[in-house]
Amino acid sequence: MVWVLGVIVRYCVLLPLRVTLAFIGISFLVIGTTLVGQLPESSLKNRLSELVHLTCCRICVRALSGTIHYHNKQYRPQKGGICVANHTSPIDVLILTTDGCYAMVGQVHGGLMGIIQRAMVKACPHVWFERSEMKDRHLVTKRLREHIADKKKLPILIFPEGTCINNTSVMMFKKGSFEIGGTIYPVAIKYNPQFGDAFWNSSKYNMVSYLLRVMTSWAIVCDVWYMPPMTREEGEDAVQFANRVKSAIAIQGGLTELPWDGGLKRAKVKDTYKEEQQKNYSKMIVGNGSLNSELD
Repeated sequence: MVWVLGVIVRYCVLLPLRVTLAFIGISFLVIGTTLVGQLPESSLKNRLSELVHLTCCRICVRALSGTIHYHNKQYRPQKGGICVANHTSPIDVLILTTDGCYAMVGQVHGGLMGIIQRAMVKACPHVWFERSEMKDRHLVTKRLREHIADKKKLPILIFPEGTCINNTSVMMFKKGSFEIGGTIYPVAIKYNPQFGDAFWNSSKYNMVSYLLRVMTSWAIVCDVWYMPPMTREEGEDAVQFANRVKSAIAIQGGLTELPWDGGLKRAKVKDTYKEEQQKNYSKMIVGNGSLNSELD
């Protein structure tokens, strides 16, 4: 009876209220950023843009019954920097933008997402790329470097894993984010699965199914840890820097650090990776064989 009552409350009471709040938040975001985008470039426009983004993102988080605990706020990402965080869910963006504004980086989409993107970029210098441009690493790097060179622009928000991971681990960080230069502001995000599972398994659920699951959970509870800024050390390459940042995030968030590429969950394993593991296994077998021979 308790379980049935819980289902009735979540689907018949909470869900309609949350859908209404989400609609209000997204509508205000599109209308507000479109209006602010008509203003000439000035400090007033920037303040209004930040106000619209913060207000609308907070409304959307309320639509998820989000309860967020922010730690070490003195280390919040600053303008002209790069915010790097582990990635569990698309709502990671909402979780972070509830406490501060960021410049988003991503691919241009169509449909409702495209409308939101076009409205947002009018009020704030987000960095959107066409599908063909995303494959040009030099172009992407150039535009990101131009953005962080301007210390008046909002910090860039990047999830270097490139895919959602299941809230227990941190997987390989792509090195591209760490080749740009500038100051890296690491952020660790950890969800409490007791009240609702925020992980998006994109190979199992489409976006609509995922949002339905999230909006019919009791709440989204998470902790966000801001960490001291990090810069690339002398003699350190981009891969080593990425691994150092990843280790710091994993330790702070209580997550398992793994060396694997998270994108492998939906892609075929490269033959070179297979060959490398086969060589390691053969060395182990040969070594054990030699040891056994000596014992005989």
